[in-house]
Amino acid sequence: MKNNLLSEKLIYTGDSLTPTHLHLCTYSTTEMQESSGNTFQSIKGTLDNTHINWLQVHGMKDTETIREICSHFEIDFLVLQDILNANHPTKIEEHDKYIVLILKLFYPNTHKGEDELDELLQQQVCIILGSNYVLTFLEKETDFFDDVNTALRNDVLKIRSRQTDYLFSVLLNSVMGNYISTISSIDDALEDLEEELLTITEGYDIGIQIQALRRQYMLMKKAILPLKEQYVKLLRAENLLIHKVNRAFFNDVNDHLQFVLQTIEICRETLSSLVDLYISNNDLRMNNIMKRLTIVSTIFIPLTFLAGVWGMNYKWMPELDWRYGYLFAWLVMGIIGIIVYLFFKKKNWY
Repeated sequence: MKNNLLSEKLIYTGDSLTPTHLHLCTYSTTEMQESSGNTFQSIKGTLDNTHINWLQVHGMKDTETIREICSHFEIDFLVLQDILNANHPTKIEEHDKYIVLILKLFYPNTHKGEDELDELLQQQVCIILGSNYVLTFLEKETDFFDDVNTALRNDVLKIRSRQTDYLFSVLLNSVMGNYISTISSIDDALEDLEEELLTITEGYDIGIQIQALRRQYMLMKKAILPLKEQYVKLLRAENLLIHKVNRAFFNDVNDHLQFVLQTIEICRETLSSLVDLYISNNDLRMNNIMKRLTIVSTIFIPLTFLAGVWGMNYKWMPELDWRYGYLFAWLVMGIIGIIVYLFFKKKNWY
């Protein structure tokens, strides 16, 4: 990995091919105006410093447009690089004039084949809160924040009358809703697997499913666990961008975050018990196979002994001259086999 402090060149590190598209929503208590475009210059005229401005950016391909946006809102160059780094860890960062959040959104892979395992995909979202603006950067064209747009158009719960940080808390709540639905689906899948393991049948192997859910769990844990301390730190900080009147909404976001963190811990314990149960079931299945092989071997031990005795090449062996010797040998071996079989059945060994 190259040192990003030694270059001014901007590179988007993700794999999304979505062209950069901008959507600006400027609103106040009495009015709201929306505009869209592919360049910052095409929507720049709609910005109003006396109103609240919410600028949504979809697609990170056009790095120069991203640079223009950050330059206009006086966003630090290092933050700009973090926005374009699709693999950047989750973080909350406070600056003098703005707050930066880099988070992940999760969604299922709807294009997987029938034989492929369930896979959890993610995309990065960056949310920046300023004094009279909120910026959201998404890697792909998505309708994730459409419900917030609709709420602004209809002025739901007087949302347009509230301050900028309230919109910020609403966006965070949407992200937490994504986390809750995703981790809850993983938790439900783990519980279903646990029930299947307790009623497992011979030849049924769900180890691959456990591994797939473990990968999903690790992906979410990596993205969400850093928020545990960083979000609490943000709430405790004396930041002028977060007003006291809106603290309750940020506490509500924290409640959702705590639920997600608790569910992650439950998933960890469930995964651990599932692995132990899976190993125990495999050992039990192997023991059953060995028991059957042992029973078969035990039945044939006396028969092998008799066959060995009668197969010796001695000149004088009375049984060889018997008229019904062959039939007698089969009869003896059959009786011995049945006796051993009944003995094992009485002992409930099979």
